[in-house]
Amino acid sequence: MTSHRSNIWRLGQKELWSLWRDPVMLLLIFYSFSLNIYVAATSMPETLHKAPIAIVDEDQSPLSGRIRSAFYLPYFLPPVQISLNDVDPALDAGTYSFVLNIPPDYQRDVLAGRTPQIQLSVDATRISQAFSGAGYISQIVASELNEFKQHHRINTVLPVDLVLRARFNPNLTSSWFGSVMEVINSVTMISIVLTGAALIREREHGTIEHLLVMPVTPSEIMLSKVLAMGLVVLVATGLSLTLVIRGALHIPVEGSVLLFLTCAALQLFATTSMGIFMATVARSMPQFGLMLILVLLPLQLLSGGITPRESMPELVQQLMLVAPNTHFVMASQAILYRGAGLDVVWPQLLALVTIGTVLYILSLRRFRATLSQLA
Repeated sequence: MTSHRSNIWRLGQKELWSLWRDPVMLLLIFYSFSLNIYVAATSMPETLHKAPIAIVDEDQSPLSGRIRSAFYLPYFLPPVQISLNDVDPALDAGTYSFVLNIPPDYQRDVLAGRTPQIQLSVDATRISQAFSGAGYISQIVASELNEFKQHHRINTVLPVDLVLRARFNPNLTSSWFGSVMEVINSVTMISIVLTGAALIREREHGTIEHLLVMPVTPSEIMLSKVLAMGLVVLVATGLSLTLVIRGALHIPVEGSVLLFLTCAALQLFATTSMGIFMATVARSMPQFGLMLILVLLPLQLLSGGITPRESMPELVQQLMLVAPNTHFVMASQAILYRGAGLDVVWPQLLALVTIGTVLYILSLRRFRATLSQLA
């Protein structure tokens, strides 16, 4: 047993030194757990934010002036008045996302009881803003039009007052969600990349044959890679939560960081084993990269981190229960967002242990078969 632990310790040191001498991998780890998270949190959200809008005011009336002044930050940038001939070139160039055309004699037709129409041109290539922005503009124009016709601002008093309170994220700040989910996704991606690349790099450099003549077993070789790469990702995750999430972005973490890191360690046990398995199937690093795309995208898109699982087909929900990402996302969101404890997330932790054990056994068998072929 002592010899077994000593072999794993020394082989793990070898893996860490190999990683330390690989500047590309170090840069990937640094970027994934720092700049990538910051960019994901501070980039333009999916909701409407500072959308550029232009107005073609052919009426120049008090009503059209009210409509122009109704667009303001943070949803829209201050409207820019342009001529009718400039509409198509501006939309083609992507200068504006929306162009509102107020026709001539618009106020006169409204006061006469007619229903004149306002044309709204939308740059639908900016799909994240096109749909929601058109709805906002329709509501704003309708509100200003009704107030103008009634000669006062309408305050409707309902018999029931509905008060909305957003729990866990009171201001509905999208950066709180995007940054934490980026950390969760990086744990899976980097762990698979590191373990798979470590094994393929040894096979391409011929050092795997050197290990075969040493008094070490395949389980010791595989376990050293799993532990070493998992430790690197776990340390990077802890630093990212402390320095980037809490420090640079000032995002509160409701639950226990230690419990989340325990959950991440179980996820790493499963994903590093998965990386070893994929590396034994791929014959080169380019093949491993292509295989990574086929595996990683479904894991992240269907795990519930981007789209809620409840909105997916029932078959997809059931199939994704065999993937470790699904349970990791559920447990991480419960811990970091809602402050859940072990009494809440223990089913997900148990599922991660089970899935990780199965993946480790399958990967070890595949790894032994690969080494026997090389021998």
